[in-house]
Amino acid sequence: MMSQVGVFSPISPMDSSNFPKGNLLSLPPHPSLTVSFRTHSHSRNPSSPNTSPENRPPQPRKRTSVNPNGLREAREFPNRIPRTRPFPPIFSFTTALGTLAKRGHYTEALSLFEKLRLRSVGVNFYTLNIAINCYCRVNRVGFGFSLLGSIFKHGFKPDVGSFTTLLRGLILEDNVPEAVELFEMLMRRREIEPNEFMYGTVINGLCKKGNTGAAVRLLRIMEEGSCKPNIVVYSTIIDGHCKKGMVDDALNLFYEMKEKGVQPNVVTYNCLINGLNKSGRWKEANGMLGEMLDIRISPDIITFSVLVDALTKEGKLKEAEEVIESLIQRGVNPNVITYNSLIHGYCLQGQMDEAMRVMNTMVDRGIQADIHSYSTLIDGYFKNMKIDEAMHLFSEMNEKCLHLDFVTYNTLIRGLCDFGRWKEVTRVFGEMLGAGISPDIETFNIFIDGLTKAGMVKEAEEVIESMIQRGVDPDVI
Repeated sequence: MMSQVGVFSPISPMDSSNFPKGNLLSLPPHPSLTVSFRTHSHSRNPSSPNTSPENRPPQPRKRTSVNPNGLREAREFPNRIPRTRPFPPIFSFTTALGTLAKRGHYTEALSLFEKLRLRSVGVNFYTLNIAINCYCRVNRVGFGFSLLGSIFKHGFKPDVGSFTTLLRGLILEDNVPEAVELFEMLMRRREIEPNEFMYGTVINGLCKKGNTGAAVRLLRIMEEGSCKPNIVVYSTIIDGHCKKGMVDDALNLFYEMKEKGVQPNVVTYNCLINGLNKSGRWKEANGMLGEMLDIRISPDIITFSVLVDALTKEGKLKEAEEVIESLIQRGVNPNVITYNSLIHGYCLQGQMDEAMRVMNTMVDRGIQADIHSYSTLIDGYFKNMKIDEAMHLFSEMNEKCLHLDFVTYNTLIRGLCDFGRWKEVTRVFGEMLGAGISPDIETFNIFIDGLTKAGMVKEAEEVIESMIQRGVDPDVI
């Protein structure tokens, strides 16, 4: 097929010796992913009518700024189709589809695409690629694969972006083994030459599944090939190691990465600081923060939130507040998650006045307290024998129309059970049902535990019967 810049660039031969025989990443094969490349692997003759210059995709226009009215125009576009004669050119349809997709309106984009198909409007390569992306984004990757066949049918050849989108779609649907199999198939058959985005997509999926070993093997393949791993790829694997508690492996990869000239960024440091903190290696985490500042990488809200959380868990609450003040001085505004960590820390120490002071400071700074802020305080008040304060906060949550969840109700029921306030337990339980929140296994276990501790065994048995009637199976607890 005649090459075209950005779309049909020639696929250069790959060094297949870099890819060992068999299953590259040691994952079980999935025969369901038998994409029929064999029947479509050939390209149509360049002189074919379907691939003549007028039928090839137009070159994307370079835009210097985003049109603020673009989304509105894209949404109005389908309504103008019946009144337009002749039909607008395919580029207009593709522009509207692209605008909707970029703004995250995937369902609307697919609705427009289906209207095109119903009216038998000819589509181009960009149109099909956008539709594949939208199907994958709404977890309908099967439809994306069906459009892959349409790309071949129209005489086009899928590019690395087409396959990367499908790989991402499989991973979004938690079909990582199938994504790996597709990737390996592409490598073995030299269907496409992967770029850093394709490698990064597969590596991200592997790390999400905890298969950091396979991710590292793929990293080594990248290092031997022409497409070298970038900071995103390294950071993804470092984060995967940290989440599995393999902090030393993460650090080794970090130092190896720097030796190869790949400079870390704030994301890399955040992953390491978080991993070190969770492993109880606070001094090393603090040293990593110092290194970060030495090379003039500015910490972001995630960095500070991780530090505050680690300090509060170690009981270093004043130091945690100093971190928050430092955050503000650097022009980075703390968020509710940062303050919730500090509130939780004071509650664990039984310093409820300080916890409430932090809550009020947060609100004074324009940050709205969320359901987790209130639930943490309610739990703290109950554990510190301050029932009236806990109930007052619960009433305040209702007045502010906060959407209460299992955590809040279970916290409240547990606290009331501990103090034998059975009438109030019954009332809160009724409010929970009235709010449309069905009690879960934990709710019933809290209720039963409280009753048995109070010697109310018969009532506990009645709760078990009620539990079974509601379709909640008792567990060993």
